[in-house]
Amino acid sequence: MTSYAFPPGGLPDQSASPESTAVFTTAYAVVPASVQRDIVTSFLPRWRDTRAWILARPLTGFAETFSQYALEVAPGGGSAHPEPDQAAQGVLFVAVGTARLTIGPDTYDLRPGSYAYLPPASDWSLFNTSDIPCGIHWIRKRYTPVVGLDTPPAFVTHENDVPHIAMPHTDGAWATQRFIEPTDLRHDMHVNIVTFQPGGHIPFAETHVMEHGLYVLQGTADYLLNRDWVPVTAGDFMWLRAFCPQACIATGDQPFRYLLYKDVNRHMPLTL
Repeated sequence: MTSYAFPPGGLPDQSASPESTAVFTTAYAVVPASVQRDIVTSFLPRWRDTRAWILARPLTGFAETFSQYALEVAPGGGSAHPEPDQAAQGVLFVAVGTARLTIGPDTYDLRPGSYAYLPPASDWSLFNTSDIPCGIHWIRKRYTPVVGLDTPPAFVTHENDVPHIAMPHTDGAWATQRFIEPTDLRHDMHVNIVTFQPGGHIPFAETHVMEHGLYVLQGTADYLLNRDWVPVTAGDFMWLRAFCPQACIATGDQPFRYLLYKDVNRHMPLTL
């Protein structure tokens, strides 16, 4: 059975060292699982019995297109009016526990590995109807409409139903699960799962205009961020601005998997 990382919460005791791999630079940030603790959570308006680790938010001169939360929804908690911005679209990915998602007249029972795309101005709600906490990754981006293209519809699926597409010349060592067809220009963001088998790697330093949020769901790797090789493990979050060079080498004896956000399929604005 696949497991998915989520912030550990809690608070280390006084014997623990404050040293960690946490870093914020002009090109990237790393928020390791070890610092995702109770005292850095926020509570959100119109959400009941829910707390959020806010891992990324738009910052001028850094990554400007998206926010990324890890929501811990207590039993009975949730929201009938979760999204305050009618221009915002979102993706939900369930890591722990179960939840009931309603989109318009349709209801879905989500479990670990469930994935939901929520277009702007969606009428949706989410509640934890179980007796254990539910952990959900929530990625938000303001939608950029295009004349002549419809707004994409909502959909709900599960990662088990999405094929692993191997990258060329990798013999399956590097694969991506694409929840949205890359040529569907209605979408201006993709949230995918990338998987490397042990020893699999990116054989060049990717350098591109897309911003990234990468939440490590499973496994370990050495990850190139700008000029630095950083060891990362399940629960670590990496936040990359545009054009930050990146690559990785999967280490350990299990697959290295991460949830990946990127902005796509739109012209670049020519004014600041």
